[in-house]
Amino acid sequence: MNDEAEIIGCGPFLQSPDSALRPLRQQVFEHVRALGRVPRVQVAKDLRVSPASVTTITSELIETGFLEEVQAPRVGDSGRGRPAVALQVRPGVHHVMGMKLSDIHHTAVLADLSGRVIATASKPREPGQLSVEAVGDVTEALMREVCGAAGVDAASLRGLGLGVPGFVDADTGLVRWSPILDLRDTDLSPTLSQRLGLPVHIDNDANLVTLAELWFGAGRTMSNFAVVTIEHGVGMGFVMNHRLYRGAHGMGMELGHMKVHLDGALCRCGQRGCLEAYVADYALVREARTALNLPDLETRSVRVLLESLFSQAKAGNPAAHSIFRRAGRYLSLALANVTNLFDPQLIILSGERMRYDYLYAEGTLTEMKTMMIETGRAAPKVEIHAWGDMVWARGAAALALETLTEQMLGAGREMAAQ
Repeated sequence: MNDEAEIIGCGPFLQSPDSALRPLRQQVFEHVRALGRVPRVQVAKDLRVSPASVTTITSELIETGFLEEVQAPRVGDSGRGRPAVALQVRPGVHHVMGMKLSDIHHTAVLADLSGRVIATASKPREPGQLSVEAVGDVTEALMREVCGAAGVDAASLRGLGLGVPGFVDADTGLVRWSPILDLRDTDLSPTLSQRLGLPVHIDNDANLVTLAELWFGAGRTMSNFAVVTIEHGVGMGFVMNHRLYRGAHGMGMELGHMKVHLDGALCRCGQRGCLEAYVADYALVREARTALNLPDLETRSVRVLLESLFSQAKAGNPAAHSIFRRAGRYLSLALANVTNLFDPQLIILSGERMRYDYLYAEGTLTEMKTMMIETGRAAPKVEIHAWGDMVWARGAAALALETLTEQMLGAGREMAAQ
């Protein structure tokens, strides 16, 4: 499991402006984890600290089991002399779980402190809202299934990151509203933590896809970028100065509920005219039932109905084509507004719906540019990342790893020791 090809690192390459305020041991550890495998001298150079300080700190991190030394190949190495030595995060220690709960299926990953995914699982479910007890049942079942597959004792887990759609206060774990829960203002984090016997960190699922990009994807080298997710709903995450931006109460970036039409279509949040009410899958199906004269008792799943709608649009059905065209226009309006507000380097369109190319056709992206304020700047690059469902859970694992690292190596550890 320690092959060179697998040691690629995880976490942002670029550090946020406040990273220098962190304890040096945390900076060193996170830098090693980001690069995957790196010599001490490079760590000292990158962090602009003395080699002696790095040697002292890495010795402590090796002794406490966070890092390990490995042989590193040299460019043009003749095989003579002592082999080069590098550092890497010790694999297989301090496991965390990441999960995403959704309308259609739940996903989970098990990862170690290095960010390496050890095992995964996915569970389909019947659509409908869940009670807190039902969330606890499925979370515990998934946790035991993944841990059992990996041969890891569930009791040894150091944390669980959990993503849910809706309005989430990430600081308190309070879910103000979620389409998958049967109650508002659900104190989900402490309830699950007590049941599972480990810390549970909850966030909006779009934020967790953004964390996945920041830790494992295109965002590792970006200081400012946006991720727009299009699934059963529409979400957005934003990285500002190398850090995930959540807003004053942890519930910002609700792009799906930005109003695009006064007194417009009904959104599942209860209000009208939201972007989601024109772009999300339930909105497309609602339009399809009317435009294609589908019977009220149509029992096919949303997924099947969307596939049928897309096939008809591709075949030239004007009604089906107009549904995707209108959704694409509303999406271009939203992307133009994101650009005007935040000026991102990159906008990533992510999610299963990205296979419906009408949502990001050339005309849609061109229209986005025409609606941007004319400032002389270039439009941000737009990338399509149709990742599988597991990316959401992987972002949730990154949330758990981020919190665990801070607890074990950050300022909180120093305060606890006093």
